[in-house]
Amino acid sequence: MTVEFKLPALAENVDKVTVTKLLVGIGDAVRKDQPVMEIETDKASTEVPSAVAGTVTEIRAREGQPMRVGEVVMVLSGNGTQQAEAPVPAAAPAPAQAEAPKAQAAPAPSAPAPALRAAAPQPAPVMQSGTTPVPASPSVRRLAREIGIDVSQVAGSGPGGRVTIEDVKSYSRQARGDARPAARQSAPAAPSAPAAPEATSFGEIERVPMNSVRRRTSENLTHAWTTIPHVTQFDKADITDVEKFRQQYGKRVEAAGGKLTVTALLVKLLAGALKKFPQFNSSVDVLAQEITYKKYYNIGVAVDTDRGLIVPVVRNVDTKSVTEIAIELQEMAARAREKKNRLEEMQGATFTISNLGGVGGTSFTPIINPPEVAILGVSRGRVEPVYIDGAFQPRTMLPLSLSYDHRVIDGADAARFVRWLCDTLEQPLSLLLDN
Repeated sequence: MTVEFKLPALAENVDKVTVTKLLVGIGDAVRKDQPVMEIETDKASTEVPSAVAGTVTEIRAREGQPMRVGEVVMVLSGNGTQQAEAPVPAAAPAPAQAEAPKAQAAPAPSAPAPALRAAAPQPAPVMQSGTTPVPASPSVRRLAREIGIDVSQVAGSGPGGRVTIEDVKSYSRQARGDARPAARQSAPAAPSAPAAPEATSFGEIERVPMNSVRRRTSENLTHAWTTIPHVTQFDKADITDVEKFRQQYGKRVEAAGGKLTVTALLVKLLAGALKKFPQFNSSVDVLAQEITYKKYYNIGVAVDTDRGLIVPVVRNVDTKSVTEIAIELQEMAARAREKKNRLEEMQGATFTISNLGGVGGTSFTPIINPPEVAILGVSRGRVEPVYIDGAFQPRTMLPLSLSYDHRVIDGADAARFVRWLCDTLEQPLSLLLDN
């Protein structure tokens, strides 16, 4: 008896991974739930356990190659002890067609074919039972998240019931009774970049393919920069007393397993800032012309790794102490650099911090991570002369850069937000005056 082990669904919005390492070979005996390969998505690296038991007779996965959910990883012989079939989309693409979905990652044309319009209002969406994800490309899932649509409720008009961008837009218009033309509701497509000039004529070159993190970063940041009207507000906080506080209590936090950093303090202070200025903890639904205010406070913290920028998320920061946050940040950063971060800890952020103080610089303009509407950049603190009480005094000043979505946030509110952060860093006991 032979049985196929197929790549299972790893997360709701992950349908393609890159195989980084095979952990078994032909002839190996495999137990159920034994890790058989390591994979990398656009956000995380993880091991994939086998859902079947037996002896490996064929391996179809290849290191360094992409795989889609539902494709066969390996074939085993033996008793075939197996859990419920690994969840796969209704129309998992065959290996020979693995490149076909790329065409759907681009925005749909503003005047779709009549067949798409006719197929969109089907009475029931084409989807699998249980936890099986609906077949849809990452760009389609991203659009659905940004406008507040559950992609599993959308009828797919593509091949095999695959959900397209136009399907999501049509569903949104029907659900909200919005009859405006799609061309007016959709964001303008980013202009295609001109072909790069051939570089070989100027000297020796080396071509290196983008890893999955770099590819997704490129896609997301291009989308964010071309669809969000960015403005950046700059300010400086006097953290002279904060530095004394960190020196006084740093070893106490280290003994608990964390590191008392400015980032950890800012993550905690942001809970208060986001409660005081709720528009910074929101997302914008362009199609419905609505703003969604979130009542939870999850802070993404950008981590520099050899694969690119990874953003693990500290959840419910309003309920955690600075020490708990410091420990969690330390653990998540270590996992990110060791390629052991979990998929679930990369999702659900409502606001992001990017701290380049350890590298240097005086200021920068961070790019917003949609569907968030703001991001805080932190540069290196330095001692500067500050005029206080009629004389210059040496003070440690921390540059802050707040980029915000001008569709949701006005400049005056941004100035108040970052000034509140500065004032609170300078006088943290002022928090006790507020609820």
